[in-house]
Amino acid sequence: MLTVVHDAESSNEEAGSSRSVLDEIVRDGARKMLAAALEAEVAAYIAQFTDVLDENGHRLVVRNGHHQERTVLTAAGAVAVKAPRVNDKRINADTGQRCRFSSAILPAWARKSPQMAEVLPLLYLHGLSSGDFGPALEQFLGTGAGLSASAITRLTAQWQDEAKAFAARDLSGTDYVYVWVDGIHLKVRLEQEKLCLLVMIGVRADGRKELVALTDGYRESAEGWADLLRDCRRRGMTAPVLAVGDGALGFWKALREVFPDTREQRCWWHKQGNVLAALPKSAHPGALAALRTSTTPRISTRRSWRSRPSRSTTAPSTPRRSPRSSTTPMSYWSSSSTRPSTGST
Repeated sequence: MLTVVHDAESSNEEAGSSRSVLDEIVRDGARKMLAAALEAEVAAYIAQFTDVLDENGHRLVVRNGHHQERTVLTAAGAVAVKAPRVNDKRINADTGQRCRFSSAILPAWARKSPQMAEVLPLLYLHGLSSGDFGPALEQFLGTGAGLSASAITRLTAQWQDEAKAFAARDLSGTDYVYVWVDGIHLKVRLEQEKLCLLVMIGVRADGRKELVALTDGYRESAEGWADLLRDCRRRGMTAPVLAVGDGALGFWKALREVFPDTREQRCWWHKQGNVLAALPKSAHPGALAALRTSTTPRISTRRSWRSRPSRSTTAPSTPRRSPRSSTTPMSYWSSSSTRPSTGST
């Protein structure tokens, strides 16, 4: 059985790199989706002029490779993209100059997307159906975004096929040493329940981090987590050595059912947040330092606070003790010095 080895020299750097794994996944998805949208825009433009030919019967509007790669700042972060190029040999009758294709999605020299902070609530208000993408994209790209409802439908079908292929991929060749799990609660409400995304990220024996599973559920129920874990096991995933998660009891119940040999560890990032939420802000720096340096978090932190001198000789203040700390099973902290959590909240 694989064992978890703690690297003391890289422990401080691991927390930051762990928190960035989701960002890397999002950026990679954004890059692929942007590239597909640009290809669809160019294909639709060229299709309009397939019958426009020169005297030799050659088409006047054709593909011409790609532009040089550039980095564009989007809501998902910095994304590297190579936009497709069009060779348009038509002559404008009014100006006498050659016609030129200009992308409405990614204009020439554009280095960042406009109104990044405003597009997400507008997408929520307008919805993500093909008919509503037009008005939503107008807020992001301006009028005439260059993507028709049919183009959106084709892209949506392509993305859905990719999502299905990802969810059905073979996991028998994986060797996940430990996994992080969390439920991301969305504000979008379907019927009477709020949607929750169940996310599992795994770390392989060579240190690579991968998105293992992503599915929707209602709240963080044991049934939802059990379905996700059983599906991963059905596709060949073996039991990881360690699982890290927050205090949602549904996952731990499901884990004991599907992978009973996997060790359990409470998410240290969530624990820090819970402790700080139960203390006055003036006590946060000292508490955070004690939490970060303790090897047995609950006992060491309690001792450090008991021995801490009062800041006032007349009216000493005692930090409020979190009721959640007293109800956290100590078994969850037996391996807390192995690896940090993702830092997701």
